[in-house]
Amino acid sequence: MRIYFTEQQAQHAPRDEFFRGQRVPCFENPSRAEFVRAALLARGLALHAPEADSTPLLAQVHAPRYLDFLRTAWDQWLARDPANAEVQPFPSVWPVRTLRGDVEPADFVARLGLYSMDNGSPLAAGTWAAAKAGADAAASAAQALGRGERAAFCATRPPGHHAGPDFMGGYCFINNAAVAAQALRAGGAARVAVLDVDYHHGNGTQAIFYQRADVLFVSLHGDPRTEYPFYLGHADETGAGEGIGFNLNLPLPAGSSAAQWFDALEVACTRVARHRPDALVVSLGLDTYAGDPISRFQLQPADFTRLGRRLARLGLPTAFILEGGYAAAELGENAVRVIQGFNDEE
Repeated sequence: MRIYFTEQQAQHAPRDEFFRGQRVPCFENPSRAEFVRAALLARGLALHAPEADSTPLLAQVHAPRYLDFLRTAWDQWLARDPANAEVQPFPSVWPVRTLRGDVEPADFVARLGLYSMDNGSPLAAGTWAAAKAGADAAASAAQALGRGERAAFCATRPPGHHAGPDFMGGYCFINNAAVAAQALRAGGAARVAVLDVDYHHGNGTQAIFYQRADVLFVSLHGDPRTEYPFYLGHADETGAGEGIGFNLNLPLPAGSSAAQWFDALEVACTRVARHRPDALVVSLGLDTYAGDPISRFQLQPADFTRLGRRLARLGLPTAFILEGGYAAAELGENAVRVIQGFNDEE
């Protein structure tokens, strides 16, 4: 398995975030990737820098004006006031329902609200560099599969599956899983499946592919009636237009056991197999771990080995994209268990 890691991940290092209305230290921080790197190196696994430039792919999954904003957001923030170098920007207004989103406001905070689904995804000076490097890793993983690699793993952050066509949210800025899927399609894969196993529904990935039949999206996650992102991820969301039948959501109640989760995984894997994809992208959220501070499933470390083995039995070239997982000290071990389970089953 080819593994990608980038030092640029550390450039996205905001100090705090808003979580359930309270300002708290960021759960999503550079230590997450460092714990993963340490665990990978401890197993003697080689880490590679991304070889691909994701730039041509970004505008195929995200709106150009959103990318333009994200690329220049920090400079815009400093242009407002140089003292903002020491201040994190947060949105305070959003264009919901009857408000217009087609006209980009001149005010920076209003633009930030236009391109944000929440105020829990703080920007920092290095956000674009880190997010772009993660997208480069995702494109590199797709290229590696195209060269004949059985699997690739992107040990990168920030995560991406909440980032939609034209918005950031849930710690996510560029949708790395979507970049990988689009890169696989561009590389000749007729059909691709994206399987999201994060505790939180991959609303951004769903939105990007919702009207497409060439990319199947399947997600098992906490019930959005009680769990973030709240406004997407219900079972009746099955696709639209050409994409009808190519979106499968498997919401589970908060507190679900490992047995319940693996039952849902079996349904997900059966649907993936029926799609007959040429390749699989796994949004590998590890916040299903029982010790995660902001999630409520009950998986134990051994369950991640089992997950890796089950995914390997699909027999597909597979790109793993690291998503959530906020018990940072355990994140590396759980990631390695997925990799080892996958490799053991080959």
